[in-house]
Parts: sequence; C-alpha cells; structure tokens
Amino acid sequence: MLSAIEQLGEIARRCKEGQPLTQELSAWLAKGLEEFLTRHAGSLEEALGMHAVRGGMPWWREAANRQRDEALRALAARHFGRLSMTASAERIACLASRYASSAWRFDRGRPGMPESYHGTPNEHLWLAFKSGAPMPIGERQLRTILNTGRRAGDIDAIARSHLPAVNGAGISGATG
Repeated sequence: MLSAIEQLGEIARRCKEGQPLTQELSAWLAKGLEEFLTRHAGSLEEALGMHAVRGGMPWWREAANRQRDEALRALAARHFGRLSMTASAERIACLASRYASSAWRFDRGRPGMPESYHGTPNEHLWLAFKSGAPMPIGERQLRTILNTGRRAGDIDAIARSHLPAVNGAGISGATG
C-alpha cells in the first residue's frame, strides 16, 4: 500500500515542478484511472491499490503513523542514543506531553517549523505532531516504536544521517 502512496507523491511532485511522468508512473496511473472510470473498482483509492483491508488501518492513517514513528525514532537516535529504550521512551513521553501543552498550541497553525527548532528535540516533536498521527503517545507505545526501529537497524541509520547533536538544546532531560 505504501508504494501506491509514494507513487502518488512522486506524481504530485512532478506535476508541481512541471516535469513529465516516467513511463512506469504514467502506466500505473492510467491503469488505476481506467479501473475507476470503467467502474471495475468501487473507489479511486481501491483502483490505485490504497484501500485498507477490512478492519485495517486506512492508507492515510498508516502514512501519518509512519511519519510520526520516523520522527520519534530520529529523536531517540539523535538526542537519547546512549540511553536504554525504556529511558528514551520515558524522556520522549515527557517532552511530548510538555510540547503538547505549551508550544504545539502555537505551532499547529504554522505552515513550517520554527527555525529555532532545528537541531533540537522540538524539531522531531514538531514533525511527529505535524504528521497528523495521534500525539502525544504513551511510554509503552513509544517503546514499541523505538524497538521496531532498533530491530530494523533504523536507529543507527537515522543517527548517522543527522548533524552532530546539540547538547541540551534548552530542554531539560535532553542529552547530546
């Protein structure tokens, strides 16, 4: 399902930039539209392969959860990499709760992230909240998210892809 979302994202990007579609994207989109227009599919989402399995999560919620989880894993890797998973989850839950009750009230309406957040835990919190997935979340769910990333090796890859950590970043409990 995610590849269909990625393909639509690529199509949207190319359309915005005035770039032609690749043959593969054109064929995929044409097939999906044809399925929809000839009523072989009940919805455009179904025609493009984005329908949820019965009782499953809708595609848009899955995409939002993936974005949120990636931001939270990046936060753990960048600012709490030396802590245990449990300690990282505790710190992130505390920071997210504080952010939800303070800065997010003002940040939610902004079109972009405040410049002062770059390199700080708030950068990742802003991304997690802006994803549209439920936030803040509890420590148990955070441990599951962080553990999934560690099993897949994502935490190390995320940590390597970021700039050196800023010590403290003005938020108590954050480490460099």
